[in-house]
Amino acid sequence: MLSIKLQQKLHYTLRFAIAMCFIGHGAFGIITKPIWANYFAIFGIGKVMAYSLMPFLGSFDILCGIIMLIYPIRAIPFWLLIWGIITALLRPLSGEPFAEFIERAGNFGAPLALLLLSGGIPLKFKELFTRINPDSQPNAKALTQLITCLKVIVFLLLVGHGWLNLIAKKSLIGQYTMLGFSNPVGTAQFVGALEIAAGIAVLVKPFRPVLLIFLGWKIISELFYPHYEIFEWVERGGSYGCILALWLSLGLRSETSPSLNKLQAI
Repeated sequence: MLSIKLQQKLHYTLRFAIAMCFIGHGAFGIITKPIWANYFAIFGIGKVMAYSLMPFLGSFDILCGIIMLIYPIRAIPFWLLIWGIITALLRPLSGEPFAEFIERAGNFGAPLALLLLSGGIPLKFKELFTRINPDSQPNAKALTQLITCLKVIVFLLLVGHGWLNLIAKKSLIGQYTMLGFSNPVGTAQFVGALEIAAGIAVLVKPFRPVLLIFLGWKIISELFYPHYEIFEWVERGGSYGCILALWLSLGLRSETSPSLNKLQAI
């Protein structure tokens, strides 16, 4: 019974994380975030057309997020997996650091994790429109794949953010300045080193109590963006969701039989 409840919590954690990604990202389209014009330019789309298209893309994202909350079909996380990778890649393709891509690993990691939890990536078209069952339990192999996936995703999002700190990303320096740090660049380097160390620790051997510390840090640190604070925080739902999902999945594994634990050891 405990493992069933944990599995359900895992399902809803990833499901809400996906909805947050869609809704937060869609909000930027509605308010026509200026930097998006750089990403449209990659495809040869000018600023005037880009600003006209942003609200349509944003509205579709928000619609997908709402569907995910009301009636979770496999097409939604499958699309976000693809869309999350594409939108994250547009950043380095437009000239931003590659760290911007891996820092957003939660955006495409959360939908991948939910698909692995719910039977895997759909291989047939009709499977895309089947509802995801929150009560379905993963077998030993699926749970092992899920934990490995989440470890890699959490590693990437922590290391990506740490990397951005080390290279003194302007918005992060602005956060530390706003918070009153006298040496914001030094603070960024210190925080960046800690985040990279945290990411490596998760990849090598994640400890459940420590994961909660990382979760708290991520939730709090994403609150201090100098612009669009609430939208930035909501869009990072995949980051919070993946850390919490890793904590839950490790708990789910610990509640299985000793023989199953041995089979699932990683």
